[in-house]
Amino acid sequence: MNKTDFTILIAEDQVEIAKFLKQGLSEEGYQCITVKNGLEVLEIVKQKSIHIILLDWMMPKLKGIDVCRQLRQEGDITPVIFLTAKDTVEDTIEGLKSGASDYIKKPFNFEELLARIETHLRLHFKIDKVLKLGDIHLNLSKHSVKKGDHKISLTDKEFNFLAHLMRHKDEICSRKSIIENVWDIHFDYDTGVLDVYMNAIRKKLGLQKNKLIKTVRGVGYIANDE
Repeated sequence: MNKTDFTILIAEDQVEIAKFLKQGLSEEGYQCITVKNGLEVLEIVKQKSIHIILLDWMMPKLKGIDVCRQLRQEGDITPVIFLTAKDTVEDTIEGLKSGASDYIKKPFNFEELLARIETHLRLHFKIDKVLKLGDIHLNLSKHSVKKGDHKISLTDKEFNFLAHLMRHKDEICSRKSIIENVWDIHFDYDTGVLDVYMNAIRKKLGLQKNKLIKTVRGVGYIANDE
C-alpha cells in the first residue's frame, strides 16, 4: 500500500486550520475528508473506510474527547491523534485514557505531525517507510541513511533536512518552508544556516553540487533522481 490508499479524517471546526491540514496532507498523497463537528465524525466512520483520525478536542455538538470514547466503546480501533490547544499534563492523560493513539498540542510542527501519522499507520497497515533518491535510501522508522551499500551518519537536523527534501522529491522547497518545517522557526531568520547544513549533507553523501539535490538560486533546493 502507498499513501494514496489511506484516507485521513480531519475533524476541525476552525476553517483555516482544517484547510491547512487538508492541503498539506493532500500534497503528501493522502486522501482527506474534513468535518466540523463531533457528530459528523461518528457518521463518517460508519460510512467510509477511514485509516486515521485527526481530532480536535473542542468541537461543536460533541466534544472530541467524547467522540474518541464512543468510538472505542463501539470497538472502533482507528488510530486517533488529538490536535488540541488543551496543553496541561492532565489534559494529555485524559486524552490518552479516552483511547487516543497520540496527543499533539497546538501550535504544532507539520513535519512532526507527518512523522507521527506515518508511525501510527505502520502499526496498523503496511506502508513504505523508506524514502528513495537515486541510490540514497532514508529509513524513517530506523532513522538511518544508506547510499548504495554504505551507511551514512547524519545529525538529527541533517537527517530531517534531507527527509524533508526527499518527501517533496521533484518539488522546489523554498528556504522559508525548510526553516519553518525543519527548524520550526516562524519568523524572519537568516536562512544562511541552510547552506552550512547542505554542504555537510552533500559532503557526507559524496554528492556533487547539482547531483540529486540541486540548489535553486535565490529560492531553495530541489531533490530529484537526476
